[in-house]
Amino acid sequence: MNFADTAEEAAFRASARRWLESNALPKRTSRLRWNGNGDEAAELARAKAWQRKKAAAGYAAITWSPELGGFGGTVTQAIIYEKEESQFDVPFDFFSIGLGICLPPLIAHGTELHRRRYVAPALYGEEIWCQLFSEPAAGSDLAGVRTKATREGEHWLLNGQKVWTSGAHYSDFGLVLARTDALVPKHRGLTMFIVDMRSTGVDIRPLRQATGAAEFNEVFLSNLRIPDAHRIGDVGDGWKVAITALMHERLSVARTLPVATCATAIQFARAARLGGRPAMVDLRVRERIVDWYIQEEGLRLEQIRTITALSQGQSPGPEQSLVKLLAARQGQEIAVFLLDLLQDRAISTSGTGEDCVAELQRQWMWGAAMRIAGGTDEVLKNIIAERVLGLPSEPRVDKGVPFNEIDSHSGA
Repeated sequence: MNFADTAEEAAFRASARRWLESNALPKRTSRLRWNGNGDEAAELARAKAWQRKKAAAGYAAITWSPELGGFGGTVTQAIIYEKEESQFDVPFDFFSIGLGICLPPLIAHGTELHRRRYVAPALYGEEIWCQLFSEPAAGSDLAGVRTKATREGEHWLLNGQKVWTSGAHYSDFGLVLARTDALVPKHRGLTMFIVDMRSTGVDIRPLRQATGAAEFNEVFLSNLRIPDAHRIGDVGDGWKVAITALMHERLSVARTLPVATCATAIQFARAARLGGRPAMVDLRVRERIVDWYIQEEGLRLEQIRTITALSQGQSPGPEQSLVKLLAARQGQEIAVFLLDLLQDRAISTSGTGEDCVAELQRQWMWGAAMRIAGGTDEVLKNIIAERVLGLPSEPRVDKGVPFNEIDSHSGA
């Protein structure tokens, strides 16, 4: 396991740091994410300007080849840049889904025409992408999607509903997973398409959240016509394309520790009072913080092991499910504990003050979402049990069953 930068990595870190110092201001307070409130159009314009600047400097897609407009660097360099950028006051990243989840499968499975048309505009922030995967009856079991695509000559007609689609309301394009054959087992009857989010037949309906924001959406597809030229991969090969997207999504989520960390807990515990004394001197509080520190250190070491493996050309394994599972759970636990510790201060709605109560409130409300995004706790536990520990697989009554017969086999 490598804990220190190599000479090349240290030089890259210093160069990235100099560029950031010349183009952005240091971060003064923690920021969980763009909370969806306020002037979204202004925030989006600010983010597009920052994305153009990053792309011109080579920092927008560090691991992509120069032919695609990237830096041609390593995964380690990409993570180094992310860590350095996190210390600066830069806009919320509206482009992470497109560049981190949608474009990799397009690059890997699409045509040269797809790459020439879509890669550069996404890289420079001119076009934004969303991921049209989940449905009301197909979340954790993604292969169970029911959105139907019927071929009509050189076009496909899509009908169905997607849900929890982040950023659909400001996206230009999306990747949509649809069922093209219901007479084969569910994983084999799927096909991936590019959808223009401004097309006739696309109805985007925001979902209001507890935060007051509406970052997620329902998307209804009604007789949406998509040219066959917008198909990614072969007909019936959509699951392979989706797996490429999901691998990138899970790695992205797994390598990001929660904003509410052990350091955050110490900061709040020093400021809060219990029995007239700083909460930090209470042994119960100290015990919880020690537990979080041990787990956080374990997560950090596992991330370093992953980075080392990636730097040696290896692929991330199913162990990433463990990192994502524990990191998401710990972020929620810390937020709940600290809000309890703050007592009446925890219900503040001002969003001001050194303790950043508003950020902690958002961490708490986002805690449940982070235990779903990139794989639910239950799905991740199955992956860990079966693929890491080698335990027997769960019974799957739909294995090998044609999709149109699944309901009868499950007893529904």
